[in-house]
Amino acid sequence: MKKLFLTSCLIMASTLFVSAQNIKLPEPDKNVSMTLYQALQQRKSVREYSTKDIDDMKLSQLLWAAVGINRPDGHLTAPTAINAQDITVYVCRKDGAYLYVAKDNTLQKVSDKDLRKSVASAQAFAAEAPISLVIVTDNAKFRGGSTNGPTISGAIDAGYVSQNIDLACEALGLCTVPRATMDKEALKKELKLTESQNPILNHPIGYKK
Repeated sequence: MKKLFLTSCLIMASTLFVSAQNIKLPEPDKNVSMTLYQALQQRKSVREYSTKDIDDMKLSQLLWAAVGINRPDGHLTAPTAINAQDITVYVCRKDGAYLYVAKDNTLQKVSDKDLRKSVASAQAFAAEAPISLVIVTDNAKFRGGSTNGPTISGAIDAGYVSQNIDLACEALGLCTVPRATMDKEALKKELKLTESQNPILNHPIGYKK
């Protein structure tokens, strides 16, 4: 009986610890004044970033634009082939790495490590941004999907999300550049990805230096 009680306490403590690691983001404010055509006119790639932090509201707005739920039926802001919803987005920052969970607008912690250098790889400028978003496609969501690299459909779906991030950054006064360079093996390990999940694109994000 004593062992059962101690085991229950440990499970509860572990659950509370994990919950404390997760972050509930504020409801994203979708009333942004910049129009789509203004964002398209101003869109540009930036490779120098201030170290100023991005607050949770802007992060919530950005993630919702990237791959958030925009309809009651669970469909997303970005299209996916056969509605596979194969894309997930991970947030890497100095306090660790998080999976964005769109259904409840939370960040689920997957690593305590600062993985921005792994995202930057040989291009050190990317590690200076306060946040890096990693776009991951899951081949298992497609019939006959291989584990030996992303499918064509997955690559296209990642491109939709990347463009959403680009335009949302312009509308929110943030800077970014879409990149394919990164230490994919290190990220697969630290983000605890499955064999069928592939990091395909990333975005360092911050304010202009």
